[in-house]
Amino acid sequence: MSGGNRPEHLSRLSLNQETIRQWSLPELAEGCAAAGVPGVGLWRAPVRAYGVEAAARLMRTAGLSVTSLCRGGFFTAVEPAERAAALDDNRAAIDEAATLGTGTLVLVSGGLPPGSRDLPGTRARIADALGELSPYAAERGVRLAIEPLHPMYAADRCVVSTLAQALDLAERFPAERVGVVVDTYHLWWDDTVAAQIARAGAGGRIAAFQLADWITPLPAGVLLGRGQLGDGSIDLRWFRERVDAAGYDGPIEVEIFNPALWERDGAEVLAEVAERYASLVPVEPSPSPVPSGPPDPAG
Repeated sequence: MSGGNRPEHLSRLSLNQETIRQWSLPELAEGCAAAGVPGVGLWRAPVRAYGVEAAARLMRTAGLSVTSLCRGGFFTAVEPAERAAALDDNRAAIDEAATLGTGTLVLVSGGLPPGSRDLPGTRARIADALGELSPYAAERGVRLAIEPLHPMYAADRCVVSTLAQALDLAERFPAERVGVVVDTYHLWWDDTVAAQIARAGAGGRIAAFQLADWITPLPAGVLLGRGQLGDGSIDLRWFRERVDAAGYDGPIEVEIFNPALWERDGAEVLAEVAERYASLVPVEPSPSPVPSGPPDPAG
């Protein structure tokens, strides 16, 4: 199995494993190689179930690069034993990322501890954890990538809600050690995002760029409500142009959690992702200057 010749218009495309959750790791490798998709974003649980070293060999044999590993984080526990366990788990995640050959470990930082309303104190604990882990990650060639999540997740999953907040944390550390994730699903609503993408690019902080659409009405269980590219409200090309203008030329990872996609044939879903990506997120340089204003939330 080999990647072979890949279409130029897909040269930056990466398929996050969760987009086609119904595929096993071998099916993911075979399907992406056959479709000419050069990269994959992987998740720890299925990788560990398959075997980290075996998964690394599988992707190499298929000619695929692992563009990210998700996820580390959940740094916000107050109780010392829980905090120590979280740090140990993140060290394991860093080791797994290094074995897979990816330089990007995506971090979902964690929500408020039970009974807490202290957002500043919780974010301070995230900074402390980054300080402990970033040297360990750097020794293994892995960069920690802080992903801001939509504010609806602040209470229970991630108190880092904006790209500005993620950069405020990342900028305490060298850029090669701690970066940020630009994820359209989580950031499209923010009217400061254009300036923050430029700020991230100027500092060399963009570690990953992820795509999904925002669909309405939101389904029950919003975590699983990401839409196929083009089915929602986000101007995906707007984001791609600004991320490119900020100097990022790395993989563009499609990460969609959607049960309707998981019920379909995986090859059909991948073909649709590739077609939507090519039409909605073209990667050729824009011939005109990139405007500086915010996106139109109506897409």
